[in-house]
Amino acid sequence: MILRNFSKFLGRSWSCEQDMAGMNLKTLGREKIEEIVNSFETILTDCDGVLWFQNNPIANAAKTMNAFHNTGKKIFYVTNNSTKTREEFAEKAENLGFIASPDSIVCTSYLAAKYLQDINFNKKVYTIGSSGVAKELDKVGISYCGVGPDPINEKLSYEELFPTPDPDVGAVLVGFDLQFNYMKMLKAASYLNNKDTLFIGTNTDERFPASETLVVPGTGSIVRTIETCSEREAIIMGKPAPYAAVMLQNKYKIDPKRTLMIGDRASTDILFGKRSGFKTLLVLSGASTTSDIDNWKKSKDPKDKELIPDYYTDTIGDLLPYIKNLNN
Repeated sequence: MILRNFSKFLGRSWSCEQDMAGMNLKTLGREKIEEIVNSFETILTDCDGVLWFQNNPIANAAKTMNAFHNTGKKIFYVTNNSTKTREEFAEKAENLGFIASPDSIVCTSYLAAKYLQDINFNKKVYTIGSSGVAKELDKVGISYCGVGPDPINEKLSYEELFPTPDPDVGAVLVGFDLQFNYMKMLKAASYLNNKDTLFIGTNTDERFPASETLVVPGTGSIVRTIETCSEREAIIMGKPAPYAAVMLQNKYKIDPKRTLMIGDRASTDILFGKRSGFKTLLVLSGASTTSDIDNWKKSKDPKDKELIPDYYTDTIGDLLPYIKNLNN
């Protein structure tokens, strides 16, 4: 059963041996870099901050990923974003020049729907989220409610606001929702007051830096809000939680020892890779910096040590000259 396998994987992957090296890939010499870059049969990569920023591709990112693809490696785009379906993410990737298909996309909207399908969930899901989550639930035949605006009438009492919770709801699923409000929080917490109701969060990304003065709250901010008012802890689908790695091993038979996870955020991408038994490469084109790596190396906190990648480099395009048999 998937839950039992999930628990076994959790215990195994989160206690795996850590490599604390944190080596700058560029200092290793061409022969060693080629040996490392070409030693993997599966490449996992985060998207925003690694391959593109919103709708702007990072220099040589597409050429690099396409070169990996052309050498026969398994490629998966692993994103915590839940706002789109796999098909919509694949279309975006293709429009930006990447070779991609829905089967190569691992997004949290898909993971949440697949998880519910794997456990044979047959009730309704109260969903805080966007159309991406709704469409993925539709594809696996799981009914849901809650997507879209839910205005609150301040003239009504709390009992009048939500007099009859839907008895068919058996899970609460929380993703990114621009229309999140107090009404949705009230309903989610009320459903979760029943301890038999599943509680699933797509990811725990707290926020997204949009500019020097603007911070965009991430899905994690909404998940933590629901966790607080429900006094429950969500089962998380996205990085660094292990379900994506469980799914990839079960469905695609990837070998962790021959898998590279590339990311720009150590607290999600690198932690996910290390806890899953993958090698990890941090690119400095997004969230984490060399200063962060230096601080983690100096720290005596085991949690900080876990954030140190196996390798780091400035950008994913740095790998391009070292991929053998380029067919671009």
